[in-house]
Amino acid sequence: MGYTQREAQRLIAKGRLHVNGEPMVKSSQIIEGDFEFISFKPITKGLKPTFETDDFVVFDKPSGVLIHPQNRHTPYSLVDEIKYQYGNGANITHRIDQETSGLVLAAKNRDIEIDLKVMFQERQIQKTYLAFVHGEFKESLHVKAPLLRRKDESAIVRMVVKVDERGKESNTFFTPLRYYRELDVTLVEAKPQTGRQHQIRVHLFHVKHPIVGDPIYGQDERDIIRFLDREISIDERVKMSGSSRLLLHAQKLEFKYRGVDYAISSSSNFTDEALSKIST
Repeated sequence: MGYTQREAQRLIAKGRLHVNGEPMVKSSQIIEGDFEFISFKPITKGLKPTFETDDFVVFDKPSGVLIHPQNRHTPYSLVDEIKYQYGNGANITHRIDQETSGLVLAAKNRDIEIDLKVMFQERQIQKTYLAFVHGEFKESLHVKAPLLRRKDESAIVRMVVKVDERGKESNTFFTPLRYYRELDVTLVEAKPQTGRQHQIRVHLFHVKHPIVGDPIYGQDERDIIRFLDREISIDERVKMSGSSRLLLHAQKLEFKYRGVDYAISSSSNFTDEALSKIST
């Protein structure tokens, strides 16, 4: 099927090979009986990269597009686009939320993927985001607040992160760019220095400036549960959060790779798009 031995072993370990209806996870096991293999076949929606080299590619992801498929029934994700255009060896090197728009860096093969992921882990890649937040964000802030993912098993907390002294070190620099008085929102630049889940969203909520359109941070528990259970209409969401989507955008990536300095900016006009979605 065109897979290397290493790729085949990895896919077997993920449970992609079924024998007599049961997933087989031991790559040394003998197959007897009927078997089936679940193969990922990527599709394209024509999304073109915003930047490309021989080793990596950068896509400007629209809001609403998943980074990875959630399961084998997911109709489309950015991984589809990358593997369709660059082959099965190409892959994403970091994540942004489904509703967050903007830049995503992908490697064209497995070895480059490992190198770029190490660069992210060692904080050698600087990410810059833009966000519209509620209220007037008056001064630049360096938020240093540890983040903890809650441990209990209720439906709400599987996605919710909170500031907690028991959590992992997390810090973000925020700079206000423009206050829109008629809307009572501020365009803010965010530069995370760590890569925790929902870091920018939680830190902005922590300083009492939640992101416009955030259906979780800044909402009461009942509405969070209803959102996670997909029971909130678009009109209700706009009324409670100010927008039909999370107004957070990955604007810029800066790093040095093999002796070359890169500063890659989004080609999307996030400001105009976001302003058109803010409820008055």
